[in-house]
Amino acid sequence: MVSRESQTVLVVDDEANILEALRKVLTKEGFRVLTAGTGRQALEVLRKQPVRVMITDLRMPGMTGDDLLKAAKAITPEVEVIVMTAYGTVENAVEAMKLGAYDFVSKPLKRATVVAAVRKALDKQALVVENKQLKAQIAQLAASNQRTIIGNSQVMRATLEMARQAANSSATVLLLGESGTGKELMARYIHEQSPRIERPFVATNCAALPESILESELFGHEKGAFTGAVRARAGRFQEADGGSLFLDEIGEIPLPVQVKLLRALQEGEVEPVGGRTTKVDFRLVCATNRDLTQEVKAGRFREDLFYRINVVPIRIPPLRDRLEDVPLLADHFLRMYVSRHGKSVEGISDAALEVMGRYGWPGNVRELENAIERAVVLARGAVIDVDDLPPELRDPQAGHGRQLTFSVGTPLEEVERRMLMETLKFTRGDKRLAADLLGIATRTIYRKLESGQIQDESYTPHREKGDKDTKGVIH
Repeated sequence: MVSRESQTVLVVDDEANILEALRKVLTKEGFRVLTAGTGRQALEVLRKQPVRVMITDLRMPGMTGDDLLKAAKAITPEVEVIVMTAYGTVENAVEAMKLGAYDFVSKPLKRATVVAAVRKALDKQALVVENKQLKAQIAQLAASNQRTIIGNSQVMRATLEMARQAANSSATVLLLGESGTGKELMARYIHEQSPRIERPFVATNCAALPESILESELFGHEKGAFTGAVRARAGRFQEADGGSLFLDEIGEIPLPVQVKLLRALQEGEVEPVGGRTTKVDFRLVCATNRDLTQEVKAGRFREDLFYRINVVPIRIPPLRDRLEDVPLLADHFLRMYVSRHGKSVEGISDAALEVMGRYGWPGNVRELENAIERAVVLARGAVIDVDDLPPELRDPQAGHGRQLTFSVGTPLEEVERRMLMETLKFTRGDKRLAADLLGIATRTIYRKLESGQIQDESYTPHREKGDKDTKGVIH
């Protein structure tokens, strides 16, 4: 049964008799009808009510119909707008349709014409909503396939058992482990095993956000709080209200923002930039590949915040500590990429599996996933063999033994640039692994990418929801 909310129509006109006439006609047709005598009143209704279709006159004192149309689309882009225009001014209606109006009706109004236009607009709106729902379902299915946890080793089973126990509480979890071990996927697993499973899971890579906007991204901001803040925006904490917030690379958060994070954990409230504090209900899961105890000693991480987030520490084992899981993971990635790339590869040879079982996997499961995808794409036969594996697997010194030479007098900036770019090539664009190998902060690499000092084709500036380098299952 169709709800009345899904049939809500807002009629806007400065003439009271037209408002009343349209209200009666559309109400008799079964629609839920709201009215407004001015454009500003209409915008207030749009902010408070779930309007599906708006019928508005073009010529009104104060805010014109065109101005209302632009503002309405900014507030509720999904609303369908029908404009009313006097006979002989159809060109005005055409201009309105260029601005986003769905249809127009000419005055004097005819009942059948108005009702037909509203029904068509509602049908279109229903199709848009249905399309969005279908896309969300498809995305959810695809995501669920990628969140499968692969691993039967004793160390991995123990890790998952600890995660399940932690999931039933609201305690803050700190995920520890090397880059590529699957900390975000473990955070999702904790969320899905928790009572908050029906609420949002919001993931943020703190290193991928420039320091200048990190506070605003996490806590939100009010309109006009700073240059460029043209509208109020909720932060990641508000987005995660009722659900779980995952802060990856929390060790990269600067000290001033750490103070606000500590308050959020202690008081359960956040303060948007330029706004007032507001209560939020969230479960925090955070992750780092840094030694936070050393960061505390160095004065780069607050000790009180460390104890707040270190309630339930869970260390995710590196792949070299559970090599018995390599065949399971390799088979999973094989099936994933055979399907994705439309290849006819059927399996992996015993010799190739033996080579992979001896490799140290400095990039952990992310490196294994990349290796299998490469092998699937380049495989010449029905079975992946040793020759199809990356050179560093066949000869571990091939990658790690790579040397760079510089002439005396080479500017230090150029030495640093080449070192960063070669390391990114070796890690196949994995910024976190590159930072680990070089002993620098991940944010340093992002900052140099932002400034154009180094280039990486896999990098997309200002990723909104964290750096999605991990494409596969938990490691």
